Amino acid sequence: MTLHAASREALGLAEERLGEVLADAGADSATVGDELLSVVDLLDREIGLRRAVSDASATPESRSELVRRLFDGKLSEPALKVLDAVAGSRWSSPRQLVDGLESLGHSALLTAAEKTGNIDAVETQLFQVARVVARHPELETALADLAGPADAKRNLVRGLFADKVDVVTETLVEQVVRRAKGRGVGVGLDALVKLAADRRQRSVAYVTSASALTDEQAAQLGAKLTDIYGRSIALHVEVDPSLGGGLVVRVGDEVIDGSAAGRLAALRRRLARA
Repeated sequence: MTLHAASREALGLAEERLGEVLADAGADSATVGDELLSVVDLLDREIGLRRAVSDASATPESRSELVRRLFDGKLSEPALKVLDAVAGSRWSSPRQLVDGLESLGHSALLTAAEKTGNIDAVETQLFQVARVVARHPELETALADLAGPADAKRNLVRGLFADKVDVVTETLVEQVVRRAKGRGVGVGLDALVKLAADRRQRSVAYVTSASALTDEQAAQLGAKLTDIYGRSIALHVEVDPSLGGGLVVRVGDEVIDGSAAGRLAALRRRLARA
């Protein structure tokens, strides 16, 4: 998600408000997340409303009042307080307001996973779903199809992953699918994996190995990467026998290719230059 200066400031203020709201013992983080994402869906559908909520020519008070009139009695008070902060701030564009609101919904749901002790499972499940999508291009095409009915996509997601993943994981996957709009479902899922890791000050290492790693090997690799990058590493491993041996590690934009296929390709490039 790329935000301009005004939107970054607005999102920062809204995140502070979200944190205050969710710190209240009476707030249900999962409910707040679900409700914020339901507003995202509404604003995606209603262009006029999206523009009205982000109208810079209107006063912050009038925009907040509009939100209250629309959603009072339909959303919980904690969600309304977050929407007050969103509507009362200045955003660079209506679309960036909606993107920011979606980010707040994601954060609320991940907070819910943290409170229940399921954040590790949610992060792992998001990675696994992303890999399933990556391995089946026809699935990604169906999920990202701009002309595809939203209900059909939601039913496809539920049919594939319902009862196999945490409810927070399922909700996040459905939201990514609903808003993919040709951007790529896998990209959106990988962003959520990173978001879940960032909440615990961890970097994500995507590891492709020619064979499954033992627990000891995974622990050793994680320790080495932690030493290299100076922070805790969330290790997500995918097996690909076509590598021939070894493994490939991607952390951010950096790739460490220690696979047999990678070494052979490097040798061929050196020979070609000789």
